Amino acid sequence: MTDANIPNWRLQGEIALNCNCKVFCPCVVSLGEHPPTEGRCFAWAGIHLDKGNWGDLALDGLNVALLLDIPGRMADGGWSAAAYIDDRASPKQAEGLEKILSGAAGGHTGLFSLLVSDFLGVKRVPITYEVDGKVRRIQIPKILDGTIEPIKGVNSDEDVVIRNTRYWMSPDVTVAQAGKSKFKDFGRVWNLTGRSAELAAIDWSGPGR
Repeated sequence: MTDANIPNWRLQGEIALNCNCKVFCPCVVSLGEHPPTEGRCFAWAGIHLDKGNWGDLALDGLNVALLLDIPGRMADGGWSAAAYIDDRASPKQAEGLEKILSGAAGGHTGLFSLLVSDFLGVKRVPITYEVDGKVRRIQIPKILDGTIEPIKGVNSDEDVVIRNTRYWMSPDVTVAQAGKSKFKDFGRVWNLTGRSAELAAIDWSGPGR
């Protein structure tokens, strides 16, 4: 149940996600009903907020990240997850982002409260989210060093996009692939170089109660 003191909130920006699937993540079109290509899903995601708010408090320009460890089909739950919050955030901004990313704030990310059985924790860290042409570079010192780039289509100027889905993250998802991708934290040591990735514009929100 959503806390009665949760205000209206909204996050607008871009998410870059890399998982261990060898081909493009089947969860996007199966809505989590199809298992990951490797049976278990290891994933990280970086999010840049162009605009955002937690009640009257602006969240513009901040970065956040997620660790996701899913034992089978997404829809079956049993996830382990952790959140990383930009160390530039004020204590009140960080508190709001923690509630959003943990699922406690309801709305778009409320499903986390249902699917995550082991929330590993939250860390305040420097998070870099850079855009260099089509390449996204996400870095957290001593934890994450990853690059993501859209795959090439027949028209090199146009991204390969799966549109009009019912995927929780965004209806339109750009098919991508990781370049260098190394993650180490919470006992996880992952090298997801060359594995499946996705990019999407996000517009997530939640109502106050």
